[in-house]
Amino acid sequence: MTDRVYNVLFLCTGNSARSVLAEAILRKDGGGRFQAFSAGSQPKGDIHPIAVKVLKSFDYPTEGLRSKSWLEYAAVDAPKMDFVFTVCDSAAGESCPVWPGQPMTAHWGIEDPAAVTGSDFEKEAAFVAAFRYMKNRIAAFSALPLSSIDPMSLRTTLKDIGAGEGASTTRPQVA
Repeated sequence: MTDRVYNVLFLCTGNSARSVLAEAILRKDGGGRFQAFSAGSQPKGDIHPIAVKVLKSFDYPTEGLRSKSWLEYAAVDAPKMDFVFTVCDSAAGESCPVWPGQPMTAHWGIEDPAAVTGSDFEKEAAFVAAFRYMKNRIAAFSALPLSSIDPMSLRTTLKDIGAGEGASTTRPQVA
């Protein structure tokens, strides 16, 4: 068993909903094995209020969460990431910065709950569904024997996790 702490970055275009949910979930559920971060290619500047409401309703801390640019994590003095997960199809299709340390990457797309229209109940239900899908992915990820799994198997497993229940229907076009 290793005492290594892995740095994980969740990316989305706006960094106001899905990536923030993922950051908060991994911070709490990661068992001290992970440092979680989130960022966006075009951050909105604020976290979606329903994302905050849902996190609090499931007893997840929201302190320190903020909408920020992914350029913060491409800087020379940024934490070296071990894993980078895109959680929206738009971010997965964009040209990302070069991440120091060449982290392992995967796409874990989930439909955007902030794009749901309708009643307040329907909007909140979309955030709860996104929370549940992300929590399931993070549970599968955090249960992996990261220090002993070979890189090829790990890549395949991370891709499979992203294709699980709740995977977005639009697939990014990446080379």
